[in-house]
Amino acid sequence: MDNLTEKIVSSEPVYDGKLISLRVDHVELPNGERSMREIVQHPGAVAIVPLLDDDVFLVRQYRLAANTITLEIPAGTLSRGEEPDRAAERELQEEIGYRPGKLTRLGGEYTAPGYTTEYIHLYLAEDLIHSRLAMDDDEFLDIVRLPFSEALRQVEAGEIDDGKTIAALLLVARRLGR
Repeated sequence: MDNLTEKIVSSEPVYDGKLISLRVDHVELPNGERSMREIVQHPGAVAIVPLLDDDVFLVRQYRLAANTITLEIPAGTLSRGEEPDRAAERELQEEIGYRPGKLTRLGGEYTAPGYTTEYIHLYLAEDLIHSRLAMDDDEFLDIVRLPFSEALRQVEAGEIDDGKTIAALLLVARRLGR
């Protein structure tokens, strides 16, 4: 064992929901002591920066956990066994009514690795093809189209405060030399 890795001694399932599960792990620390970790298990997600000309599509929606309306890039949870590329295409269709002509993987990010397994695959979608909008029944959002430079300004001003959106927009800005 290295000097950082924790070893799971036992694991207890606490909750198994539609989207997430919660377990309590009892671990042995690198120094031999014992501790407890609460882990939220999540299937993972995708988030996409859709560019059309020099504009980006974002979605404005209410987020109950944060009790606020956020401005985010289109995103969604992976279905069981679904490949991230396919999920990215599906989410664009569902949230903004476009399909990507070109889809480029940007990398990804752990949402909060201290307590959840959620990993979000980040993408850039270009050469967008208009398609029918197929929003989920429980999804209420407004589609916002703005210049990419304005989205970056909002990130820098703290007006966009969603982590995946900030990370993905900055990755795209770097890729585009902005």
